[in-house]
Amino acid sequence: MGRQWGPSMKVAEQSGCVVSASRAGQPDAASWSCSGVILSRSPGLVLCHGGIFTPFLRSGSAALTQTGATFLPGDSCSDDLRLHVQWRSTAASPAGRAEQELPGLCTPQCASLGLEPGAASRARARSLQPPRPAQLLLLLSCPAFRSHFARLFGAEAAEQWHFVSSAPDDAVSEEEEEDQLRALGWFALLRVRPGMTAEERRGPAVAVAPLGTVAKGAPLLACGSPFGAFCPDIFLNTLSRGVLSNAAGPLLLTDARCLPGTEGGGVFAARPAGALVALVAAPLCWKAREWVGLTLLCAAAPLLQVARSALACLHPDSTSLLALLPPEVGAPRGPPLRDLGPPWAAAAVLVECGTVWGSGVAVAPRLVVTCRHVAPREATRVLVHSATPKNVAIWGRVVFATQETSPYDIAVVTLEEDLNGVPTPVPAEHFHEGIIASNTRDNNTGATYPHLNFSIPITVLQPALKQYSQTGDLCGLQELDLATEPVRVVWRLQRPPTEAPRSKL
Repeated sequence: MGRQWGPSMKVAEQSGCVVSASRAGQPDAASWSCSGVILSRSPGLVLCHGGIFTPFLRSGSAALTQTGATFLPGDSCSDDLRLHVQWRSTAASPAGRAEQELPGLCTPQCASLGLEPGAASRARARSLQPPRPAQLLLLLSCPAFRSHFARLFGAEAAEQWHFVSSAPDDAVSEEEEEDQLRALGWFALLRVRPGMTAEERRGPAVAVAPLGTVAKGAPLLACGSPFGAFCPDIFLNTLSRGVLSNAAGPLLLTDARCLPGTEGGGVFAARPAGALVALVAAPLCWKAREWVGLTLLCAAAPLLQVARSALACLHPDSTSLLALLPPEVGAPRGPPLRDLGPPWAAAAVLVECGTVWGSGVAVAPRLVVTCRHVAPREATRVLVHSATPKNVAIWGRVVFATQETSPYDIAVVTLEEDLNGVPTPVPAEHFHEGIIASNTRDNNTGATYPHLNFSIPITVLQPALKQYSQTGDLCGLQELDLATEPVRVVWRLQRPPTEAPRSKL
């Protein structure tokens, strides 16, 4: 993931954990699990998702939707609640675990999957710490997150959205779905018992990014454990990189790929290294029965502010606990926590056209290329945002957009001012094949194919862009609307005809 992510990866992995909940006397009969973040190691404090606690609430999940409720004490859950936290040894680095040749086998869950217990798997199994018992200190939520969620996804729109950790067609009862939805903005603060060993206390400390310090489009690193406590040998602390796609107060969106069980996992920034930005609130979002590849996050800073207030109220003598909560780093109104990355990342810009926004690439100081579905109409005014060398917004105009029938989803925007300081990429002279991680939809059958999409080689666009930049002539760009039949066939996910049909006569 690049050298700039090294420190953040270390913090993310070594602060990640899995939390499991079960009933006393029947740990295997029914259990719930999620991801979590180790906030402190001496003593151990963990922040995780609150959804796994809804089956244990004495007053039922309705207690989570009480007006003005920001926290619930630990005794809000029944006495038969049993909690355990599991994490990896801080002494085992990712590279070291892959190289070690240690005896031993994977967990029984891995064996049931028929997975090969190779050297890397055996090393991962040995690096796992045994589950430690934990105590629920309090359940907490961010009121601003809940209000923004209700405004954006409530009312009539709620029927089209699906935020539980299962597909719309999965067999989930209405009661279970309602419980998960009510717990969407709730998290839990746990104390691990007994304390961590001296070796485990050497893990990196977690610091929190204040709300508003991470800019839209900034890179993020999500660390969670898909499927929770199932087979932690393989799934514990899985990393996924993405960006901050959008924000509404403490309600954040990222395109980092997360799966069921990663609820409560930490999301970190590159700068300051390892700064905790948010926790995963909902790993899957479905709209109109189709998966939307975005993950819903809750900013960490306001959650910890609620935790401080709640601890001071519930435990007046909890000065030692308050001191263990991680500090905030960086100024809320200072420069955004962003990783400039390689030159081609700096050339990326944000294009806003009315209520629609998408990515674009600056190919010249006053020329931006984006997608037609972002800016579909010629002569339309758009606003282009650039993060480097500082946040700027420049008005532009769409001078060309391909027709809807064209397979090339392209629009060209000229700007009223230069994008000073933005490095323009050098176009490649030769095309190299690769696959874009996204979705492709077959409009004939309605089927969606995850992680597959088409990209447009710059070698197709470069001659036309060069011609327009030098002469203002759009003829080269207009030829994109005259794509040949083989290109259209591929775009429609059809097989090219092998030969012309012959008459049987």
